[in-house]
Amino acid sequence: MNEKHLHLTIRSLLLQLKNSPTEAVIVADKEFAQKLTPKSQDFSQWYVEVVLKAALADYTDIKGCMVIRPYGYALWENMRDALDRRIKATGHENAYFPLFVPESLLKLEAEHVQGFAPECAWVTYAGNDELEERLAIRPTSEAIIGSIYAKWIHSYRDLPVLINQWANVVRWERRTRLFLRTSEFLWQEGHTCHRTYEEAQEETLRMLNVYREFIETELAIPIVAGQKSESEKFAGAQMTYAVEALMADGLALQAGTSHNLGQHFAKVFGIKFLDEDNVEKFVWQTSWGVSTRLVGGIVMVHGDDNGLILPPRVAPCQVIVIPVITSEHREAVIEKAKALHAALIEAGIRARVDLDETKSPGWKYNEWDLRGVPLRIEIGPKDMAKNQVCIARRDVADRAKKKIFLPENAMISYVRNLLSEIQTAMFERAREFRERNTRFVKTYDEFREIIESQRGFVVGPWAGTADDEARIKDETKATLRCIPLEQPESMGPCFYTGQPAQRVAYFARAY
Repeated sequence: MNEKHLHLTIRSLLLQLKNSPTEAVIVADKEFAQKLTPKSQDFSQWYVEVVLKAALADYTDIKGCMVIRPYGYALWENMRDALDRRIKATGHENAYFPLFVPESLLKLEAEHVQGFAPECAWVTYAGNDELEERLAIRPTSEAIIGSIYAKWIHSYRDLPVLINQWANVVRWERRTRLFLRTSEFLWQEGHTCHRTYEEAQEETLRMLNVYREFIETELAIPIVAGQKSESEKFAGAQMTYAVEALMADGLALQAGTSHNLGQHFAKVFGIKFLDEDNVEKFVWQTSWGVSTRLVGGIVMVHGDDNGLILPPRVAPCQVIVIPVITSEHREAVIEKAKALHAALIEAGIRARVDLDETKSPGWKYNEWDLRGVPLRIEIGPKDMAKNQVCIARRDVADRAKKKIFLPENAMISYVRNLLSEIQTAMFERAREFRERNTRFVKTYDEFREIIESQRGFVVGPWAGTADDEARIKDETKATLRCIPLEQPESMGPCFYTGQPAQRVAYFARAY
């Protein structure tokens, strides 16, 4: 512990001893426990500590499975609700399909099975009885949904089918990390059927754009939208598109995918319809999804050495009210804090008030900073005497310089505007970071040097093959993240093969 931290802790102990001496030792223990490993020292350790200490999630005795704690689940609910509104606004409806997939059904689609075989978890017993057929716990739902759609769809009048489900899936990962890669996770998966290829392609890109707008608007994370290469596309898909984000350690995160499935699954599962021309045809399908790994993305893009920094639009708590209690003015300060909290709630702002008298105000400041609450309102006897409140924002490095004192009657309008300002500022900081860490190359030597020393997105003209991708991955651990939808008007030869290139590609090491 350094001298500064020890001094602050002693001050906190003295204050706590004055008000509640029996709790002082408990407070000291908790203050020590909240100290985080610096991001620059060990990013992976910092990430795990933030997730655990901010009470987003916890480990379990089941390998690779986590508990999403109430604070983390409230964050996911806000994200889910914001995306669900967008999905429904595009004409989709929610439904729910079975968790179990019969082995015979899954094996109908050989390429799909091969893609997920190492990750499939199987149910072989029901009670003491061995099942006649193994049941896969869904790694994804194309097989079970395809078999159902084959029963529902008969005529062109039944199309399009636009269905989404919010569910859990299981992929038995060998190496897991909280939120980013777990054996069981939560997600949404859309599955649609259309009359023509053009309609399916339009749907695929529409939902990709929904993801882009959702992630940038709600999560304040800038993304690159593009098409996956043949070697990186979803098993059984005709084309896969993705939204890719850059984390603060320079690694990429695939934030969501949208697949044009063509007629592949339709032919496997017999999803046919009688068209207007009285000819029986196979439907054209799409599927698309995002998952709880986006929670990990928020942590890694925005967090700092003090913990979480949550975008106001999805933060479970947007404002924390902290009374600065003294023995002489205890009742009055508590009542005022409660009144401020009630006013915020009435105004539709997600707020909490921390009335725990076993903890000092300083401890509470650090605790709610760790949990990423965008704004803090402090109220004490001096503020009450001046009919003012003190507001501090979480997203800036020097909090002391960003404390604002304003009249109490101006609090609501100011808080609303400041929350909007913080959301915008967070996106701009993340965008500027991505731009600083996106580098264009002309040669493979440049590519390797940047990947090894600086990470980030490496972009260059691309005319390589799947074998070329594999060699690059073996030599640098970087993968082709996407071929962006927005392409430059001109480019030079492929940085790897030297052949004429018609497009640029984004590469990065990734989670």
